Amino acid sequence: MQHFNSLFDISCDDLKLILQTAKVVKSKLKAGERPDVLHNRVVALLFQKPSLRTRVSFESGIAQLGGSSLFLGDDVGWGKRESASDFTKVLGQFIDAVVCRANRHESVTQLSSYNAVPIINGLTDLCHPCQALADVMTIDEAFDGYEGKHLVFVGDGNNVANSLALICAMLDMRFTLACPKGYEMDRQWVERMAKEYPKADITTTSDATAAVATADAIYTDVWISMGQEAEAAERRSAFADYQVNEKLMAAAPSSARVLHCLPAVRGEEITDGVIDGSQSSVIDQAGNRMHAQKGLLVWLLARDWIAKNVMTCL
Repeated sequence: MQHFNSLFDISCDDLKLILQTAKVVKSKLKAGERPDVLHNRVVALLFQKPSLRTRVSFESGIAQLGGSSLFLGDDVGWGKRESASDFTKVLGQFIDAVVCRANRHESVTQLSSYNAVPIINGLTDLCHPCQALADVMTIDEAFDGYEGKHLVFVGDGNNVANSLALICAMLDMRFTLACPKGYEMDRQWVERMAKEYPKADITTTSDATAAVATADAIYTDVWISMGQEAEAAERRSAFADYQVNEKLMAAAPSSARVLHCLPAVRGEEITDGVIDGSQSSVIDQAGNRMHAQKGLLVWLLARDWIAKNVMTCL
């Protein structure tokens, strides 16, 4: 059974096909077409964390493809009323896939270990693969291609950075993390990337200004993620020199695009002038969450449609 716990679960060819499928379904929507690809399919959204983009983009995307969704919050008793095995296997009797937004990555891998129903990682503390799909789709649209493009992430080497580094490795893109010492990406994640993609161009530096000098896309995220509130003062001090502001943008090419996975703390990791400026692709990026995830859902649940409608475009 195919799961999407992280980008490590799929091949480079799979990834390219998902992105191409997303491009096709987006173009069809723009033309006023909403193909009934997931007719009578039901996807459950199992969330431990609050969400705007992940929930609404999945619910809307599923509906546009002719399927339906169920939002499962705390009331279903996940991890409380019954064993994880019973919970997951029962879900598998009712639905076609689960999108799980969990506090811990182990919760998502546990669900997938029972092979009762395809599991999609909607965000964990380790990675955010659905976000990375939308990010590359946005870069592809901005530059009419993504291969060889340089993505610079300024800030914390967090779950978003992990997925971005990996997707860049898979698609022959350059990735640079500009962060203060002590805030690098997860060591085991980096080691696995190096083992599976030894030719990947992934670097880390403490010099954000030098990093953005050759950037095609400059990406940032909040300095204080959910669950890190106790570290707020320490983190604000550590990242004070890593704000994506007008001064930093002046060191980057004029063609560089600005990305942010949102929600943003304006005036902290990014200024109003940059996120609302002419180089910002942030709103398009948010919109692409739905299109990228539609591509993922079709790839997981309707391969026959891809063979007839996407493969012919390659």
